[in-house]
Amino acid sequence: MNDFVIITDSACDISAEILASRGIRAQSLTFRFTDEDKEYKNEELAAKDFYDRMRNGAVAKTSAINIEGFKEIFREELIAGHDVLYLGFSSGLSNTYNAGRLAAEELLDEFPDRRVIAIDTLCASAGQGLLVMLAADKKDEGAGIEDVARYVMDIRLKLCHWFTVDDLKYLKRGGRVSPTAAFVGGVLNIKPVMHVDDEGHLINVSKVRGRKTALRTIADKYSELALDKNGTVYISHGDCPEDVAEIKALLEEKGADVQIITDVGPVIGSHSGPGTLAVFFLGSKR
Repeated sequence: MNDFVIITDSACDISAEILASRGIRAQSLTFRFTDEDKEYKNEELAAKDFYDRMRNGAVAKTSAINIEGFKEIFREELIAGHDVLYLGFSSGLSNTYNAGRLAAEELLDEFPDRRVIAIDTLCASAGQGLLVMLAADKKDEGAGIEDVARYVMDIRLKLCHWFTVDDLKYLKRGGRVSPTAAFVGGVLNIKPVMHVDDEGHLINVSKVRGRKTALRTIADKYSELALDKNGTVYISHGDCPEDVAEIKALLEEKGADVQIITDVGPVIGSHSGPGTLAVFFLGSKR
């Protein structure tokens, strides 16, 4: 029977409306600005407003979902008679998945006749979102919870994340690049081309001169790695619509089917900054 619900978290950067249309639920990570006490859920501040505040010097700090937060949303579905498949934000970037895994383990004592499966997607932003949507496709085909879980495990290391950022200072703040690299990159207009590796960590693959070169390099990665040269692509961005239009055109010239363009939400954007641009697709490897 198809009596299970897919649950993810807001690090997937897919809108609540799209997720709900597929029967997917998402628990929200939170963030706050260091100059105020208010804590926001990922969806409570428009992306443009968030990035405008960052451009004006605001610093945002993020918080993972705790175990009790996951137990609450899992328990609602278990009480309703549904099993749960949780697909979580990469453990290489956050403690969120581990909180979901521990919540799943604790609830199995309370609901011994139900299934709660937690999977570390090793993905982030719309890469996580694409994996979740592919899982929903498999569920809609009639696959049960164990079959969908196996499918996710089979493809998660083929979910390619390729991205660049506009200003290295945000990665410097999170310890992703050294202060020297950030300074030199700013002076010389050096842009990193990065991906998420098999352990779910951000990895700097190369450095190129200029934003347009970075975008072409990412588009070339699609040509190099995509399993299906006419395959599905998701794009996420940190308030840089002109660059989105440019890379979308580059990808479509190569045959890509760009299906979803979404904001990099505040939880991810706190660490990558305005001007982040990322492309996600299934490839031969990450």
